[in-house]
Amino acid sequence: MTKEDKGVIIEELAAKFAVTPYFYITDASGLNVAKTNELRRLCFERGIEYRVIKNTLIQKALEKQPTDYSSFDDTVLRGFSGVMFHKEDGKVAAKLIKEFLKANKNSIKLKGASVDSSIFIGHDQLDTLLTLKSKQELVGEIIGLLQSPAKNVISGLQSGGNKLAGILKTLSEREAA
Repeated sequence: MTKEDKGVIIEELAAKFAVTPYFYITDASGLNVAKTNELRRLCFERGIEYRVIKNTLIQKALEKQPTDYSSFDDTVLRGFSGVMFHKEDGKVAAKLIKEFLKANKNSIKLKGASVDSSIFIGHDQLDTLLTLKSKQELVGEIIGLLQSPAKNVISGLQSGGNKLAGILKTLSEREAA
């Protein structure tokens, strides 16, 4: 591969990292061809782009990003590296890795991940990544929390008004009798 070819790949990869807020770097070196093809098929079915890329190219592309990924240099970018990209959800790749590991023990390992510019290093972070909430889920929860007090006040006023009207009606009926 010529220097120009590497430069093109680095620029393309840097652009991919810039527009993709969720990416996972994995080690799938323990997979045979059939299992690798199965992993690629599952990635395709779930909208994940999976690419095997040289560590030096990944490193140079990450250096062009506004987020500091230098912590990946000594730990994550060693050995075999495959990158999983997903544009919409940070948990899709984590779920895929978890499910793939159930069927294929010790086959794929999470080396590192970036979810909305937050950095996760090590396979032990997989469960943490699975519990993360997406922006949509967090916005929905916040809206629900903000609406809750208003709903309580409105329902209290409505029920209180009904009770007050009932009490006044009962008192007027007593006076009349």
